[in-house]
Amino acid sequence: MTSHDDGLDVHIDQDLCTGDGLCVQYAPAVFEFDIDGLAYVKAADGELRTAPGARVPVPARLRLDVLDAAKDCPGECIHVTDGAGRAVAGPLAAEV
Repeated sequence: MTSHDDGLDVHIDQDLCTGDGLCVQYAPAVFEFDIDGLAYVKAADGELRTAPGARVPVPARLRLDVLDAAKDCPGECIHVTDGAGRAVAGPLAAEV
Protein backbone atom coordinates (compact mmCIF):
# COMPACT_ATOMS: atom_id res chain seq x y z
CA MET A 1 0.00 0.00 0.00
CA THR A 2 2.99 2.32 -0.25
CA SER A 3 3.07 2.66 -4.01
CA HIS A 4 2.50 6.40 -3.89
CA ASP A 5 4.70 9.39 -4.63
CA ASP A 6 6.38 10.04 -1.30
CA GLY A 7 6.12 6.66 0.38
CA LEU A 8 4.28 7.89 3.49
CA ASP A 9 1.28 6.27 5.15
CA VAL A 10 -0.85 7.62 7.99
CA HIS A 11 -3.14 6.11 10.58
CA ILE A 12 -4.91 7.29 13.73
CA ASP A 13 -5.06 5.49 17.06
CA GLN A 14 -8.69 6.12 18.02
CA ASP A 15 -7.98 5.05 21.62
CA LEU A 16 -5.92 8.26 21.97
CA CYS A 17 -8.00 10.57 19.76
CA THR A 18 -9.42 13.55 21.68
CA GLY A 19 -11.78 14.58 18.88
CA ASP A 20 -10.16 18.02 18.82
CA GLY A 21 -10.30 18.20 15.02
CA LEU A 22 -6.99 19.85 14.19
CA CYS A 23 -6.23 17.04 11.77
CA VAL A 24 -9.52 17.58 9.93
CA GLN A 25 -8.71 21.29 9.66
CA TYR A 26 -5.18 20.62 8.38
CA ALA A 27 -6.04 17.93 5.82
CA PRO A 28 -9.78 17.31 5.30
CA ALA A 29 -8.97 15.14 2.27
CA VAL A 30 -7.15 12.69 4.58
CA PHE A 31 -8.90 13.02 7.96
CA GLU A 32 -12.59 13.04 8.83
CA PHE A 33 -14.80 12.62 11.88
CA ASP A 34 -17.06 9.60 12.11
CA ILE A 35 -20.37 9.44 13.96
CA ASP A 36 -18.51 8.54 17.18
CA GLY A 37 -16.83 11.98 17.23
CA LEU A 38 -13.37 10.55 16.60
CA ALA A 39 -11.12 11.23 13.63
CA TYR A 40 -10.32 8.55 11.07
CA VAL A 41 -8.25 8.43 7.93
CA LYS A 42 -9.87 8.23 4.53
CA ALA A 43 -8.49 6.97 1.28
CA ALA A 44 -8.48 8.68 -2.10
CA ASP A 45 -11.93 7.21 -2.79
CA GLY A 46 -13.29 9.25 0.16
CA GLU A 47 -14.23 6.20 2.22
CA LEU A 48 -13.34 6.26 5.92
CA ARG A 49 -11.05 3.49 7.06
CA THR A 50 -12.49 2.58 10.45
CA ALA A 51 -10.70 -0.69 11.14
CA PRO A 52 -8.18 -0.36 14.00
CA GLY A 53 -4.77 0.57 12.61
CA ALA A 54 -6.11 1.18 9.09
CA ARG A 55 -3.55 3.10 7.04
CA VAL A 56 -3.88 5.22 3.94
CA PRO A 57 -1.24 6.67 1.63
CA VAL A 58 -0.43 10.34 2.14
CA PRO A 59 -0.92 12.25 -1.12
CA ALA A 60 2.26 14.13 -2.05
CA ARG A 61 0.41 17.46 -2.21
CA LEU A 62 -0.81 17.00 1.40
CA ARG A 63 2.42 15.72 2.92
CA LEU A 64 3.21 18.88 4.92
CA ASP A 65 -0.39 19.23 6.13
CA VAL A 66 -0.43 15.63 7.38
CA LEU A 67 2.99 16.00 9.05
CA ASP A 68 1.84 19.22 10.75
CA ALA A 69 -1.36 17.50 11.91
CA ALA A 70 0.69 14.70 13.48
CA LYS A 71 3.01 17.22 15.14
CA ASP A 72 0.22 19.41 16.55
CA CYS A 73 -2.29 16.70 17.52
CA PRO A 74 -3.16 17.14 21.22
CA GLY A 75 -3.95 13.43 21.57
CA GLU A 76 -0.66 12.39 19.93
CA CYS A 77 -2.65 9.78 18.04
CA ILE A 78 -1.59 10.40 14.42
CA HIS A 79 1.14 8.11 13.13
CA VAL A 80 2.97 8.83 9.86
CA THR A 81 5.33 6.13 8.60
CA ASP A 82 7.62 5.77 5.60
CA GLY A 83 7.62 2.91 3.12
CA ALA A 84 9.78 0.82 5.46
CA GLY A 85 7.37 1.30 8.36
CA ARG A 86 9.60 3.76 10.25
CA ALA A 87 7.81 6.52 12.17
CA VAL A 88 8.48 9.92 10.61
CA ALA A 89 5.88 11.93 12.54
CA GLY A 90 3.71 11.33 15.57
CA PRO A 91 4.40 10.00 19.06
CA LEU A 92 6.79 7.23 17.94
CA ALA A 93 8.95 9.44 15.71
CA ALA A 94 12.40 10.34 17.00
CA GLU A 95 12.70 13.97 18.00
CA VAL A 96 15.02 15.85 15.67
